[in-house]
Amino acid sequence: MKISWHKVVPHVFVILGFIIVSVGFFNPVLSGKVIYQSDIVQHNGMAKQQRDLIAETGEESYWMDNAFGGMPTYQVGANYSHNYVKQLDKVIRFLPRPSDYLFIYFLGLYLLFMVLKVEPKFSFLGALAFGFSTYLIIILGVGHNAKAHAIAYMPLVLSGILLCFRNKLFWGFLALSLGLALELVANHFQMTYYLLLLCICVGVVYLIHAIKSKQIPQFAKQLGVMVGAAILAIGFNASNLLATQEYTDFSTRGTEELSINPDSTVKEKKSGLDYDYITEYSYGVVESLNLFIPNFKGGSSSESLDTNSETYQALLALTGSATTAKQYLEGMPTYWGDQSYVAAPAYVGAGVLFLFLLAAFLVKNRIRYWIFAGCILSLFLSWGDNFEILTRFFVDYVPLYNKFRAVSSIQVILELCIPIFAIIGLKQFFSEKTNMDVKENALKWSGIIAGGICIIFLLFNSNFFNFYHPVDQQFPDELAQAIRKDRQAMLVSDTWRSFLIVGLISGFLWLLIKKKLKSKLVLISLGVIVIFDLISVDRRYVNEEDFVQKSKMERPFEITPADQEILKDTTHYRVLDLSSNPFNSARASFFHNSIGGYHAAKPKRIQNLYEFYISQGNQEVLNMMNVKYFIMNPEDQGLQVQKNDEVNGNAWFVNKIETVSSIDEELLALGNFNSKVTALMLSNEASRLQKHEFDVQDEDFITLKKHQPNRQVFEFNASKPQFAVFSEMFYKNGWTAKINGTKQSIYKVNYLLRGLKIPAGKGEIIFEFNPQVVKTGSKISLASSIIFIILLLFGLVQLRKTSK
Repeated sequence: MKISWHKVVPHVFVILGFIIVSVGFFNPVLSGKVIYQSDIVQHNGMAKQQRDLIAETGEESYWMDNAFGGMPTYQVGANYSHNYVKQLDKVIRFLPRPSDYLFIYFLGLYLLFMVLKVEPKFSFLGALAFGFSTYLIIILGVGHNAKAHAIAYMPLVLSGILLCFRNKLFWGFLALSLGLALELVANHFQMTYYLLLLCICVGVVYLIHAIKSKQIPQFAKQLGVMVGAAILAIGFNASNLLATQEYTDFSTRGTEELSINPDSTVKEKKSGLDYDYITEYSYGVVESLNLFIPNFKGGSSSESLDTNSETYQALLALTGSATTAKQYLEGMPTYWGDQSYVAAPAYVGAGVLFLFLLAAFLVKNRIRYWIFAGCILSLFLSWGDNFEILTRFFVDYVPLYNKFRAVSSIQVILELCIPIFAIIGLKQFFSEKTNMDVKENALKWSGIIAGGICIIFLLFNSNFFNFYHPVDQQFPDELAQAIRKDRQAMLVSDTWRSFLIVGLISGFLWLLIKKKLKSKLVLISLGVIVIFDLISVDRRYVNEEDFVQKSKMERPFEITPADQEILKDTTHYRVLDLSSNPFNSARASFFHNSIGGYHAAKPKRIQNLYEFYISQGNQEVLNMMNVKYFIMNPEDQGLQVQKNDEVNGNAWFVNKIETVSSIDEELLALGNFNSKVTALMLSNEASRLQKHEFDVQDEDFITLKKHQPNRQVFEFNASKPQFAVFSEMFYKNGWTAKINGTKQSIYKVNYLLRGLKIPAGKGEIIFEFNPQVVKTGSKISLASSIIFIILLLFGLVQLRKTSK
């Protein structure tokens, strides 16, 4: 097989360019700094126990008990054997974080442009325009790494699909299986789900074409190849997918098992999230214009204003101090859109959107239809509760849609489609094959539409908007009015900005068609304008100030005297951190075994326990959960420790088992029972027991002897057969219990804890977590990898034969 180096060299230079740009944009990584990501801070708090255990023993534990009383590590960075595609992903992301994600943004879309037969010079610009889209940069700034990861591999999946629809079935199969496998490695199923909606749009367009051209059998063949590729991609990630599926029903994302709320009202049975929770972040209809004008709705929820602002003058008048006024300018609520909080506008670039409009007049092939369908569907669904009829339909009837919240994030599909179409249109505009009249007409109408939007809001913004937001009620009237004036000024300023960008691009394109400038100079000029436009907005929200020393992220929480006091206790216990929201912070999990934590898919039973009892300070429930210490912050006097001397400990014998008929009854019964002498159990579970009352003697004991997250060893002495309750989370899959080497049944008691029948005499109890789902998934992953390698080698051999 002969390599055409003249064809390879441009791609090499493009990739080198991506590396330089990725590292250059996040240049503090060159001095060893890392970006401070708030979500990753919380993740590091959750994952510390797991990482420490691997460092100490070399063993991968699939169970953690430093958060929520215990949960699988499947969604906290678990590693699985034979997951070779994950190793490939690590090779691709060789740059320091977050430059690695920016690099794969660029690389993914560039490869898609190659499939679309777009020349490298246009593809390079399109990849940069995609990667520097403000939303994609912002999610790196706050630490939504898994989301960024999944978005970056979306173009690879589309590449495989388009190859299949072009009848390049063998290479399309390999490209799709590998692209989708990498997509699934990212482990952000919400983004993958949104990608699926776009793929359906692509499929529908090609199906319509197949029907019209009477090529249904060929379409069926293409679809079959894609299904096969998807199965292989799933096989690559079998361990993670099977484990996640198993965990889902245990989590808050699973089917609701309760029929009551904490206030005793009837709870609607759902297999997903509540509608209000799903639509909490609903994009405003008019707010959509910040795709074109970044500060159309005031930017972010916390913007910094300067001393030329109306807000500064109002603060100066109110405080009488320039120093104080300047301090308040940092983080003003200039955002006045519909969402409860935004870190930045979802700006895709005035220049990019203008080129998208241009493409709408030039591009007439099939890509036009699935791009438009994807953009429209993405935009309409991002409106959430502001387009209730459509959102309700998707939540109620479209499978799995109700598993995901923050509907505004579906705009990632729009942010992917717009630069793709813009560059295809730009390529066609530069082509000499395109009729000159068509070019002039496209340029004229694109300019009229984009420029007209700017002119309307420059002239009539005060007629359309009052720039009010409910947060204004918290301020004195004169300050609120000043903030509203600054919001208007921000809109006007950025509207002029977008108008100027549109004018510059229009001017260069007009000079091109009039042959006043050479195409190379025009393309370079357009690239500079488009990238400068995007980067200058990105820098408003992510810049060098966001970088910190590496140690700050590795140890993101400062140990306090309160933590040090607790850590003197070397026994096994749990901590409840009441200095903040304990179920939305991983600070305590970083230092201790916490009953709280931070995760988007918490174990649903501990969440229910929190809502019904823990948040109310129910002492009996805290006792049975082995909560020995409380971290308090009374009147901001500093963190203090309070010890719970009534705690039940790690395990105890009970005198009786009280049966209940339903999950609701079991949870409610926790509010009025003595956990030290009574265990609650569902009647169908209790029917397996021969006796429900036990005679506990003074000499009887059960004690924790050794402990690590996935293995606990207890020793006991029982004068008669007893029943023990353990302050460990019940999880039906993976945990085994042995008494003196003999396997025993584990019972669910007290709504979420483990129970065990104990024989008379002395002995040892060993709990171990060895999930079968991981073993099964690893075998499937190995088999899938072997199949892929065989197919790849076969393809390379055939390619070499045909090139001779």
